[in-house]
Amino acid sequence: MNRRTLLHATTALGAATLTAGTATRADAATTARSARSRPLRVHVVMFDGVEELDFAAPYEVFSASGHFADREVYVRYVTLDGPRTVEAAYGTRLRVDHGWAPRDADLLFVPGGGYARREDPGVWAEIRRGSLPRALAAATRPGLTVSALCTGVMLLSAAGLTSGRPCTTHHRARADLEEQGGVLKNARVVDDGDLVTAGGVTSGLDLALWLVRRELGADAAVGLEQMLEYEARGTVWAARGGR
Repeated sequence: MNRRTLLHATTALGAATLTAGTATRADAATTARSARSRPLRVHVVMFDGVEELDFAAPYEVFSASGHFADREVYVRYVTLDGPRTVEAAYGTRLRVDHGWAPRDADLLFVPGGGYARREDPGVWAEIRRGSLPRALAAATRPGLTVSALCTGVMLLSAAGLTSGRPCTTHHRARADLEEQGGVLKNARVVDDGDLVTAGGVTSGLDLALWLVRRELGADAAVGLEQMLEYEARGTVWAARGGR
């Protein structure tokens, strides 16, 4: 091969590589745009003994978020046992109309409750029963973000989802979470991509607002803060290269 032929072949190869790289980036951008054009589907996991504020505050944030974004948002309560009435930690009774369907969700949100009193309904009872941790472990897949706040994170820990992963939980459960293999971060919200956790009770507002910002954009999060008359507080720890 003479020099002119070699230069021509090298130039053609470089152009082909550049075109392929451009096509790959364009395909990725198209996929991302396509995902964001679909409704955001949020499932809030319910069980007996769940803390009222743990599930109610994020549910309102996500439900109202559609008013501040172009993307539609569908939010539903779900239980592992199918449609039924759930009794929360302080006696609130809530009819849940939807059963377990994590393949129909983009975001699975797990509240806490009942961790301090092991004999009562709540997180400890669900850990002993084992069904919910097993279902959470089986639910993971590409495209699904699993999030939890307060002692709901301990259900993820029982499912093996926090082992070796950056995470946080209610201050009274932090030692347990670390002992079970979680990599504790001193932050109110910890975002490790497809696993997002938060501290106790009121941090559900901050967790939900962070996820709205991540999935729907900063304008949606700011609009929600103004509507709720609440400013997101505390530190958000986010993994490098995360969304």
